[in-house]
Amino acid sequence: MPYERELDTALAAAREAGAILLRHYGRAKHWDKSEDNPVTVADLESDRAIAARLRAAFPADGLLSEETVHDADRTEKSRCWIVDPMDGTKEFVGQIPEFAVSIALCEDGEPVVGVILNPAADVRVWATRGGGTVRDGKPVRVSSCRELAQARVIASRTEISRGQFEPYQGWFRELRPVGSIAWKLACIATGDADLNVSVVPKNEWDVCAGDLLVREAGGLYVAFDGSRRRYNRRDPLIETGMAAGPPELLEQFRRRQAELEGEGRSDAR
Repeated sequence: MPYERELDTALAAAREAGAILLRHYGRAKHWDKSEDNPVTVADLESDRAIAARLRAAFPADGLLSEETVHDADRTEKSRCWIVDPMDGTKEFVGQIPEFAVSIALCEDGEPVVGVILNPAADVRVWATRGGGTVRDGKPVRVSSCRELAQARVIASRTEISRGQFEPYQGWFRELRPVGSIAWKLACIATGDADLNVSVVPKNEWDVCAGDLLVREAGGLYVAFDGSRRRYNRRDPLIETGMAAGPPELLEQFRRRQAELEGEGRSDAR
């Protein structure tokens, strides 16, 4: 299997990191790195454990992680690991079991290995380029839903609570709040929901592994204009709205989104 050693290393790193998170779950002290952006001791311990495994196994690869200063020359390397040691820290602090470890390997800007582990739910989802997506040993595919009006959509509870989904009222059968974006993308890849929509900026470490999981499960993760992200950029921030799901469902959403944006431009004139 292509990337077998890389996948085995990523899975082992995710298992170790997940055990660290569970050890702290329910009693971790936290502080804010910035407004509404908490961090815990668990984040930092998880980050160190993952980095140690990746650097020991693949010392020539670059590394980009949310919690540590990245390699200064990572963008010059063809291979780079992109890691979030815990995506969904707010859920972790609030004891909501919707946080995840996310580990991806990028090669020339494209994700080729992805692992997402939700330790509270005891679920692992992984993929390699060309090898399909697997949940706990069983191949999975994205949802078979093809009608936007019938779609079960998962989105950030923060975005929903801020009213950022009010423009989409009546578009979907269900709009359900879920925590970590990495975990949301894993849920899309496994068919547990039909569509994920996110309107606020994300970082590469939030979504790189999930992008591959969705892609290898037969779906797409794209910007609202249909473009795909290339990773290991100097600036890891993804400022555009993004959506994940089956291609036909995404196309329907994007058409309506374009109409909505067109109406907004007309109203502004």
